[in-house]
Amino acid sequence: MHPLFHYINQYAIISEEDFEDIQSYFIPKKIGKKQHLLKEGEICKCMGFIVKGAMRKYYTDEKGTEHIVNLYVENWWAGDRESFVMGTPSVYHIDACEDSELFLISRENTLILRNECPAFNELTLKLDEQSTISTQKRITSSISLTAEKRYEDFVNNHPYFVQRFPQHIIASYLGITKDTLSRVRKKMLRK
Repeated sequence: MHPLFHYINQYAIISEEDFEDIQSYFIPKKIGKKQHLLKEGEICKCMGFIVKGAMRKYYTDEKGTEHIVNLYVENWWAGDRESFVMGTPSVYHIDACEDSELFLISRENTLILRNECPAFNELTLKLDEQSTISTQKRITSSISLTAEKRYEDFVNNHPYFVQRFPQHIIASYLGITKDTLSRVRKKMLRK
């Protein structure tokens, strides 16, 4: 069965018939490595459920430095929530770190499904809750934990990211330099 079907059923039980209807609101899309799902200045018209691949969301500061905001792999949603909901230009880029396959859903179709399908509405409510909790933890971590503890938490909470993303991307996601990450990793290996 389809990965999206299994994903939805983790949050709200649906029948295969209901899934057929839900799936009709999604559009499949393939994005090659280094290609963009979204560029700064564009409006995020769709959220993407990742079936295969890895992606990153980042912004570039005035000095040209990239700052990673989110990392995504299979069974994660990629997009700029603010731009998607508000219809405003995004300040972020989202690109593929690996060849990726997604199912895209528009804002209009999201609203239709939320109104017509209780299971989909339940899914979005639970995802909103998880997103808020995750964001709070990330903010707390970035302002109060050492680089070593941030990396340790990252490895414990997202071990699959370590194998999928290059060290410079992980360092940026953690808000530390590549050199600091290298020192932290060496120190952890000695323990």
